[in-house]
Amino acid sequence: MRIARRFLISGIVQGVGYRYFALRAAARHGIVGYVRNLHDGRVEVVAEGEPEAVEAFKRELQRGPAAARVTHVAEEILEPTGRYRHFGVAY
Repeated sequence: MRIARRFLISGIVQGVGYRYFALRAAARHGIVGYVRNLHDGRVEVVAEGEPEAVEAFKRELQRGPAAARVTHVAEEILEPTGRYRHFGVAY
């Protein structure tokens, strides 16, 4: 059973390699979806995968790369669409 989540990550998360950190973390956990910077300074992540994998991925997003300072991760439950074949950086 696959699940889907949308995460909005706040803090110092742009210009610190966060998107590429998320890309590598997604690959480790078999997550598909995307990561992108938002105009308001947050990072958005849409993730689909097995429940345990999505939870482990979320824990990594909460930590972020060394240069980041994550202050909050908002989580929204989505219906899995199955439309993503890989995890990528969206612009």
